[in-house]
Amino acid sequence: MNVSFVNVVEDVKQLSIEEKQELKDLIDGYLIEERREEIYQNYQTSKQNLADGNLQFFTDLDELEASLND
Repeated sequence: MNVSFVNVVEDVKQLSIEEKQELKDLIDGYLIEERREEIYQNYQTSKQNLADGNLQFFTDLDELEASLND
């Protein structure tokens, strides 16, 4: 894509209110899907770290703090 952000903004300003609303709804949907994918990837990484034994769980805050300072 060889379109600059400024050009996109200027083009959007020229749209009708209905088109702007539709574009907003589309962008909101895209952002939701991207965030879901990010959460899923974090889950997959955590699941793998757990399987590999790379996760530590703490019930004591002092132990947690000590591990973060290591």
